[in-house]
Amino acid sequence: MAETKIDNPDTQVTEQAPESQPKTAPKSTREPKGGYWWGTGRRKSSVARVRIKPGSGKFVVNKKQLDDYFKREQDRKAVMAPLKAVNAEKLFDIFINVKGGGTTGQSGASLLGIARALKNYDDSYVQMLRDGGHLTRDPRMVERKKPGQRGARRRFQFSKR
Repeated sequence: MAETKIDNPDTQVTEQAPESQPKTAPKSTREPKGGYWWGTGRRKSSVARVRIKPGSGKFVVNKKQLDDYFKREQDRKAVMAPLKAVNAEKLFDIFINVKGGGTTGQSGASLLGIARALKNYDDSYVQMLRDGGHLTRDPRMVERKKPGQRGARRRFQFSKR
């Protein structure tokens, strides 16, 4: 924090505590594409295209509500994690198109897509998202099947006689 010079020693400077939950989304410094800020997320073989805009907290995944699309609680929590990190659960309308993979991969792709869209919306969110690990892409992929084996590591049954 920078020091400030006070010309009059009788003047007191008081800092107001920041609100825990802002009522509206902060103004963006960038111009949106078509009224939305975009983010793309990938995880395993899933790809999520995320659009956000300031709004009332509407959350749509493949034209369904969040609770209808992601049935497992851990998947819903993963998708909401970047919004909780920046205290913006009800400040943005979020629309996600996700395809490929299973539900866990899709929720991980959505998490990264939301984090990238929030980063595009406001650069001040970057540090909070980095601290939570939401901007790091998970590089783990399925190991390929090898020839002469049943799977990536599994061998065919060996018969001695």
